[in-house]
Amino acid sequence: MKTFLAIWFGQLVSMTGTAMTRFALLTWAYRQTGEATTLALLGFFSYILYIAFSPIAGVVVDRWDRRTVMLAGDLSAGLMTVGMLALYLADGLQIWHLYLAEALTGAFEAFQHPAYNAAITTLVPERQYGRVNGLRSLAYSSSQVVAPSLAGVVLVAVGLPGVMMIDIATFLIATLTLAQARIPRPAATAEGQASRGKFWQEVRFGFRYVFARRGLLYLLFIFMGINFAASLTYFGVLPAMILARSGNDELALAGVQSVLGAAGVIGGALVSAWGGPKRRVHGVLLGGALSFLFGDLMFGVGQSLPVWIGAGFVSAVFIPLIVSSDRAIWQSKVEPDVQGRVFAAKGMLQQMPYPIGYLLAGPLADRLFGPAMMPGGALASVFGSLVGTGPGAGMGLMFLCTSLIGTTVCLGGYLIPAVRRLDLDDCDWAGAKWRGITEAVGD
Repeated sequence: MKTFLAIWFGQLVSMTGTAMTRFALLTWAYRQTGEATTLALLGFFSYILYIAFSPIAGVVVDRWDRRTVMLAGDLSAGLMTVGMLALYLADGLQIWHLYLAEALTGAFEAFQHPAYNAAITTLVPERQYGRVNGLRSLAYSSSQVVAPSLAGVVLVAVGLPGVMMIDIATFLIATLTLAQARIPRPAATAEGQASRGKFWQEVRFGFRYVFARRGLLYLLFIFMGINFAASLTYFGVLPAMILARSGNDELALAGVQSVLGAAGVIGGALVSAWGGPKRRVHGVLLGGALSFLFGDLMFGVGQSLPVWIGAGFVSAVFIPLIVSSDRAIWQSKVEPDVQGRVFAAKGMLQQMPYPIGYLLAGPLADRLFGPAMMPGGALASVFGSLVGTGPGAGMGLMFLCTSLIGTTVCLGGYLIPAVRRLDLDDCDWAGAKWRGITEAVGD
């Protein structure tokens, strides 16, 4: 726990600096174009190379020292911020530079994230998985609380370069804490020994492992549905909707994002102290349903800052429970010496809905739902009484849609026995026959 907490602190500081820069660049980009598509594309590009590099990253994580992989990821992301700062100071920063930077940063995170997830299982006992994953959610949420307000103050005082300089300093702190840590290598298991082979055989192994275990596979599909719904609105158009419905009030956006972070801090603190439910699958399914049902619904119908703040709290307070429960399930079900490949395969598949959602979110908001919800628009007379009309109303209607989609996906998981019993049974229900089929196909 001592080593984990040292690494955790460094990552907390680094995430705060990264969140400050992303907030500052997000507002800068929206000022340049005034379109939700611009912000949605930032999210889209952040996942393209993450997905492409994840299978390779999994093999690297299992073969190399996991601390080294994390260090390389952090340093590379820090260098990207240095490059963005140099472009801005030279008066050459353009929107496409942001797209490129997000794509490259996603590639670095494809290596860093599975290494961090896999390192936890060699640092702490299984009974602590819920708590340490709660602490990780707490760190992320804490950064979201501090970053918008701090970035707003620094932007007013010294401008965008000052924000990026702070970000660079936080990367250095994270690398120093990692450099001093020692992460044990995982003990060898029969599954790990059997998985060894040529590089591309090991790349395929992570996917074969997941597809041979129906409980984990179906849970992954559910999480893909959650991510798709979230990417359409919560991640794809929320900043644009707040800015559009508040007259480009950056303080209103900062306030909502700070509440999102504060709710995540509260949720993360609760999970860290509690450890999460004994039946972790309830944390994913029930927590997800409550977040979508009430949070997205309030964002959809809300037309003022107080309602958005309430929606932000309800949406985000369940996220640490959802994420920590999911991570703990996978960490407890997958052998430690194959977790790099399995978690990378999981990460690739789980993140695939994000670029699709981001790519659809902007055009849906700007070209379809937005015009339809303007006064006299095609849908204004039907849904205007719920979400209002005018700028941002179309994005409000999109939130109503994702509230229904997300709630249905989460509660639908209870209809699948392999998911419902995931905490009670061995996850390898597929049997030797199915395993043999998938290995034959893989070979």
